[in-house]
Amino acid sequence: MTSQPEEVLVVERAAFDRVGAFQGVSLEVERYLHTLLAPGVPRFMPRSAAENDPSFKQLIPYVIMTFGGQVLCYVRGNKAGEKRLVGKRSIGIGGHINPSDEMPLFEADFFKTYQCAVEREVREEISLDCGYQERVVALLNDDSTDVGKVHLGIVHHWALESAGVRKQEKMIAQLEFVRPEALRADRESLETWSQLCLDHLGTLLGAATARV
Repeated sequence: MTSQPEEVLVVERAAFDRVGAFQGVSLEVERYLHTLLAPGVPRFMPRSAAENDPSFKQLIPYVIMTFGGQVLCYVRGNKAGEKRLVGKRSIGIGGHINPSDEMPLFEADFFKTYQCAVEREVREEISLDCGYQERVVALLNDDSTDVGKVHLGIVHHWALESAGVRKQEKMIAQLEFVRPEALRADRESLETWSQLCLDHLGTLLGAATARV
């Protein structure tokens, strides 16, 4: 039996450009999400097509988790879905958002639907044994790489109540909490998005919650 091709959540690059394309990190969360997550703007398309079509941006939740002044970090193993990032260290948990019965694209409050999808995606990768406070703090864009040209990151900060985190996915290796200064000392081992977040970490962790 042939499996169905994976579909991922995307927006047209033109929609991103209309709001205002940027390179790096933007803290204007409300401005972008109000437009990009408006009913009817995001849609699903086959990942195989989206990965090679820069006229679309795949929306990727990128969840930074912290506890006790340390940042959760891991290495992307050989099972990672994005082969171009294998072996890179990352401080962002998350991935592509796939269709589900609970994700109607024309829902009036699509942001809440998106938030539920983010939690579902994160819990497929890790297991949390603690509570947390969650905020959307930034957007990420890097058009300088082939990977970045077809992705747009939505950065979340989860402030955990304990260090109770365990991996679920085989793609995650060397899961640990690391002090920011240690990450900065080994910055070149991080994937590009993590480098960008690390460069603005103090601002991101202090950013206000987005309300769409």
